[in-house]
Amino acid sequence: MNRSIITVVGKDTVGIIARVCTYLAEKDINILDITQTIVQGYFNMMMIVDTGSISEDFHQLSADLETLGTEIGVQIKCQREEIFEKMHRI
Repeated sequence: MNRSIITVVGKDTVGIIARVCTYLAEKDINILDITQTIVQGYFNMMMIVDTGSISEDFHQLSADLETLGTEIGVQIKCQREEIFEKMHRI
């Protein structure tokens, strides 16, 4: 299994979760865990996903998610789990 971390941050609007999850489903990416909060009108979501079955390059997937974020007015970042862990280990 190739696990990746997706973070979504921005001003809360209708359909953020739906758009991101629809994109992931279309790419055959399984959501393993998800959490989301809204604090004073700002949306924050973190997902752990299985990217083991994607047919495209991981960097393309990450770029596509960033583009989707721009379309819906949020910032979306996708990182491989091992990179995310190393960046946040102190």
